[in-house]
Amino acid sequence: MSNSLIIENAIVITLTEKGILDPGYVLVEGDVITNIREEPFDDELKSKVNRVIDAKRNYLLPGFINTHTHAGMSLFRSYADDMALMDWLENKIWPAEANLSDESVYWGSLLSIVEMIRTGTTSFADMYFYMDSVAKAVKETGIRASLSRGMIGFKGEESLYEAKEFISTWNNEADGRITCMLAPHAPYTCPTSFLEKSIEISEELKVPIHIHVSETEGETSDSIKEYGKSPVIYLNDIGVFDRPTLAAHCVHLDDNDLEVLSKKKVSVSHNIGSNLKLGSGIAPIDKMLEKDVNVSLGTDGPSSNNNLDLLEEARTASLIQKGFHKNPTLLEAETVLKMATSEGAKSLKLNKLGKISPGYKADLILVDKNSPDMYPKHNPIANIIYSCNSQNISTVIVDGKVLMKDKEFLHLDLEKIYHEANKHAKEIINA
Repeated sequence: MSNSLIIENAIVITLTEKGILDPGYVLVEGDVITNIREEPFDDELKSKVNRVIDAKRNYLLPGFINTHTHAGMSLFRSYADDMALMDWLENKIWPAEANLSDESVYWGSLLSIVEMIRTGTTSFADMYFYMDSVAKAVKETGIRASLSRGMIGFKGEESLYEAKEFISTWNNEADGRITCMLAPHAPYTCPTSFLEKSIEISEELKVPIHIHVSETEGETSDSIKEYGKSPVIYLNDIGVFDRPTLAAHCVHLDDNDLEVLSKKKVSVSHNIGSNLKLGSGIAPIDKMLEKDVNVSLGTDGPSSNNNLDLLEEARTASLIQKGFHKNPTLLEAETVLKMATSEGAKSLKLNKLGKISPGYKADLILVDKNSPDMYPKHNPIANIIYSCNSQNISTVIVDGKVLMKDKEFLHLDLEKIYHEANKHAKEIINA
C-alpha cells in the first residue's frame, strides 16, 4: 500500500454525524481517508502501510482552513501598525509593495506557510501579487491553497490578462493541491467596467471570485455617495454574485445586504483579528448565521493581524460575538470550529475537505492534550476552542503526507527561510 498510513489511539473529532470517536482509528490511502472506526486495525494491515502514527489519545481533527490572507505580506509584519485601513494602505503598504519582486514574495510566502503549518492550517486562500512565486512555495511545501492574482482595477487591465494566464498555468496543479480564484481587489479599487470583465473571465474559466467587501464604514459610505447603494447591493446589481463568490470581511452590512448574501449564497471570510486591529469594526456574524450565510475564518495578511494563527482567530471570533451582543450562547465552540474547517472548505469550493470521513481528503492535525490548559477533559471541542493554543498542535498532515511530526518540520529548512525573509524585508523597506 504505497503512500498509506494509519493513525491509531486518537480521540477523533470527525465533525460528522459520527461525532467524537474515543478511541478512533483512521486509515489513509494516498491522499484520501478510506476508513474510520472505533476498533484497532489488525496487524496484517498495519504491516502493509508505510507509516503508523500512535496518537497517544490526543485529539485528531480536520486541518484548519484560512479563507483569506496575503501570504507575501509577512515581509511587512510589524512595519506599519496602529493605523486606520486607508492610511495604512496608501501611506505605508502600497508604497512598500512597489518594491516587491518574485523572489521577495517567494520567501515571504514560505515564511507564512511555515507559520500556518506550525499553527495547524492545512489550506489557505491567498490574494496577492507575483502569484507564480506563491504557487511555487505552495507546491514545494506540500500545503493546500486557493490562489488568486490580486487585481487593482484602476491601474489598468493588464492584471486581468496576468490573472487568466496564472489560472491557466496553476489551476489543479501540485497534484490538485492548488486551485484558483479570480480576485478583483475591491469595489473601491476596481471600476465597474473592470468588475464586469472579471465576471466574464470568471465564467469563462469556471473559477470563483474572491473580493474584499464592506470592510470599513468609509468604504460603505463612499459607495452610497458614488452609486447610491452599499458595496453588497452594487456588486450584486452588476452581476458579481451571479458567480460563486468569497467575500472577505463584510463588516458593515444592513438587512438588505444580509438578504442578498443569503439569497446569492455568497461565502463570507470573517477576519476578526485584522478588523479589530485596524479599527474596522465587528461583523454581524450572528445575523449572517441566522440567514444561513456560510461563514468561514480568515486571518487577513500577517501585516494587519499580525499573525496567521487560525485557532486564535476562532477563539476571538467566538468571544467577541458573545461580549459585543451580551449573549454567551452565540458562536458556541462547535460552530466556530466548523467555521475554521468544514465551512472553510465550502468557502473555497473544495468538496470532500474539512471533515474526517471516508472519501475526504487526508488533511489532518493532531492536538496535544497533555498540557495544563487542557485538563480536565469534560468537552474536547470546548478545550480546543477556549483553552488551548496553537502550541498544542503537534502533527500536520496534508494530502496524506506528514509535513510536521511532533512539532518538527520534516522537509523544510526553517533557518534558511527565516534568514531570507528577514533579508528581503529589510531590503524592501530600505529601498
